[in-house]
Amino acid sequence: MEFWLGAAFVGTHEYLGLARAADRLGYDTVAVSDHLFYADYQSAYPYTDDGAPPYEPDTHWPDVWVAIGAMAAVTERVRFATNVYVAPARDLFTVAKAVSTAAVLSGGRTILGVGVGWCKDEFQQTGQDFHTRGRRLDEMIPVLRTLWRGGTVEHHGAFYDFGPLSIAPVPDEPVPVYVGGDSDAALRRAARIGDGWIGNRFYTEDRLADLLARLTAHLAEHGRTLDDLKVIAPIAAPPGADLYRKWADQGVAGVMTAPWWLATPDEKARHGDGLALKVAAMERFAEEVIAEM
Repeated sequence: MEFWLGAAFVGTHEYLGLARAADRLGYDTVAVSDHLFYADYQSAYPYTDDGAPPYEPDTHWPDVWVAIGAMAAVTERVRFATNVYVAPARDLFTVAKAVSTAAVLSGGRTILGVGVGWCKDEFQQTGQDFHTRGRRLDEMIPVLRTLWRGGTVEHHGAFYDFGPLSIAPVPDEPVPVYVGGDSDAALRRAARIGDGWIGNRFYTEDRLADLLARLTAHLAEHGRTLDDLKVIAPIAAPPGADLYRKWADQGVAGVMTAPWWLATPDEKARHGDGLALKVAAMERFAEEVIAEM
């Protein structure tokens, strides 16, 4: 079982300390999230009843690739993922070069987690078509993999048409691409072309069982099984080794956690609500759960 540290809603000044702690304590991956700006969005947030996003104007959304590069420079082992990067809100070559550079500088410790996004406002400001975002992502993923192999490349598709050309630097090993989201379209995309799938919210165990069944069915359509897809699932249940062993047996490769969300009153009294609290909660989780696995 892999343990991913979800760093959404964390202050940018805390990233390096969290990365060092994750590297030291045995966490597998630090996952960072992506938004371009806060506004009075025209788009409704799809995961709240009132459509309001669960964050404030001053919530930090640092550039994910700058953050990953900085964290990679102060760590040796832990990997870094985006959860998720809204790739179709950017042009193809911005995505290709940013991910490739991060993968090279991190020594191959980078995972590209991608999703189509929900915020039309961001697409409008970057000049990308919101309504074709799913189809463009379907075309983008294999093209990115081709570009990252290096050498001269050309592509003539429905949305991307270029070449011959090459980019550098390129990573020594393929960058894993994990698809985020729990819509049918996202699950189908993960099953068809993903190296992994990342859940985009905490799931009850019943909900997770249903998602795994749907993923299994989509994978079967392409001659694949859950063994062919790294499933990273946030689970809405009290953390514990027995819980994670149970889900590992059912095909879940990793779980998303943010231990400070479950910090004890004593930890809060001793450490406040900043980096010290987060690291203390990470240490307790590592001792009580990771070590037991």
